Amino acid sequence: MQSLKKYRRITVKIGSALLVDRAAGLKREWLASLAEDVSTLAAGGADVLVVSSGAIALGRTVLGLGKRALKLEESQAAAAVGQIELAGAWSEALARCGLRSGQVLVTLGDTEERRRYLNARATISTLLKMKAVPVINENDTVATSEIRYGDNDRLAARVATMMGADLLVLLSDIDGLYTAPPAHDAAAKFIPVVERITPEIEAMAGAAASELSRGGMRTKLDAGKIATAAGTAMIITSGTRLSPLMAIERGERATWFKPSANPVKGYKSWIAGQLEPAGRLTVDAGAVGALLSGKSLLPAGVKLVSGNFSRGDTVAILTPEGREMARGLVAYDAADAVRIAGLKTAEIEAVLGYEARSAMIHRDDLVVSMREPMEEARAEG
Repeated sequence: MQSLKKYRRITVKIGSALLVDRAAGLKREWLASLAEDVSTLAAGGADVLVVSSGAIALGRTVLGLGKRALKLEESQAAAAVGQIELAGAWSEALARCGLRSGQVLVTLGDTEERRRYLNARATISTLLKMKAVPVINENDTVATSEIRYGDNDRLAARVATMMGADLLVLLSDIDGLYTAPPAHDAAAKFIPVVERITPEIEAMAGAAASELSRGGMRTKLDAGKIATAAGTAMIITSGTRLSPLMAIERGERATWFKPSANPVKGYKSWIAGQLEPAGRLTVDAGAVGALLSGKSLLPAGVKLVSGNFSRGDTVAILTPEGREMARGLVAYDAADAVRIAGLKTAEIEAVLGYEARSAMIHRDDLVVSMREPMEEARAEG
């Protein structure tokens, strides 16, 4: 049985369906039990950060909007009402346990743009130093489909890696990962421990379980890839019971995802955790081998450029088979990248008309996520 007590900084993500009842609104008894769990962990010396969904779900209940699909402006209005209700409820529940809290509303740019990322990290760090529990949510009053996280699982992973948390707990309506969605496959088997999130593990993911949820197991595994790559362990477990964190401590069912043995840190964890790359570069087998050995990506190894990105944006690097193997900050705009793809370094200046960088992505700005042996990469060539 794993214990939460060995972790010094824990990020806990709560889904909307756990906090909000469609008819009755906020589940106050459940929230009070979770606040007691947070208090217990804090008393043991842990920093606890909460990523709380529920603003739109709570707001639509308060406003009587029912189950129907909402227009963008209606969702934003529901979020505006729900955020006040949600922040007040968290403040009240934690205060009963002797804890202060602070609300932090973030947008996608707050974690994807470096300067804003550092600012958000400083704010949350200060709250933790002041012994206040940060309660973090996406700012749905201003977010649109083009500039949103889309789910709080990945937001929680970004927060966990940004703050150097050693554990991420995703409280869900399912008690862990199964070989197939158990609601649709009676033969699905529970998986207690995941050593590494492989394509086979990802294939087990299902879809969202209710209209209150934006995420499903797929987004949880996406979150797991972000978290574990940065050295953060992750748990998926049921949040439907009272005191769900102490239920983990008692040994009730949960899936544990082990952190990477060679985690990326600091600046590179920000690159690796970028949620949506601005473009993609498909490389040849020779470039795959070079990247796996720690080298920069040169234009000569790039076979296909897609996306409308600018210099300094994060792009994904794909193998010849289309599997993402790395991410990095590209040294060229998309138009120039297309022009020099496949060229040797000595040929670049003649094409662009100026002396340019030799690397498409320098190794200092690159994070490799694929860890197959070098021999396999060479064999593909």
